[in-house]
Amino acid sequence: MKPCTVLVSACLLGQNVKYNGGNNDNPAVHAFLKGKRIIPVCPEVLSGMPVPRPPVEIYEGRVVNEKGADLTAVYQKGVDKVIQQLTKESVDLAILKARSPTCGNREIYDGTFSHSLIPGQGLLAAALTKLGIPVLNEKDIESLMNR
Repeated sequence: MKPCTVLVSACLLGQNVKYNGGNNDNPAVHAFLKGKRIIPVCPEVLSGMPVPRPPVEIYEGRVVNEKGADLTAVYQKGVDKVIQQLTKESVDLAILKARSPTCGNREIYDGTFSHSLIPGQGLLAAALTKLGIPVLNEKDIESLMNR
């Protein structure tokens, strides 16, 4: 029996790819992934964005920085690279960073840079959902592991 294959936000695995140069290393995610095949991804880095980089949020369906510059095409390029990678892979599940403009699966920041959340998905989470791949975030995994 082949192991479950999980696409995972690289920041949740401790890779320093976050916009501020840090990570979101998550022990519950590590514990959940034991014995599973892991595909780490960071669509922002794959898009060619540097680490660190200015923060972005989604405003009216567009990825924007604090100055209002539209970076949707840049970020979409990274998402497209992840999706292209999956044409050679069979992925059972994705665990992505909550609230991220690319990875958020239930809510995202509203584009005002005021720390306000709205229902919605990041670009990668939406693309994976369209492909029928279940998308969870680290809070979902923490809940599962604490049962």
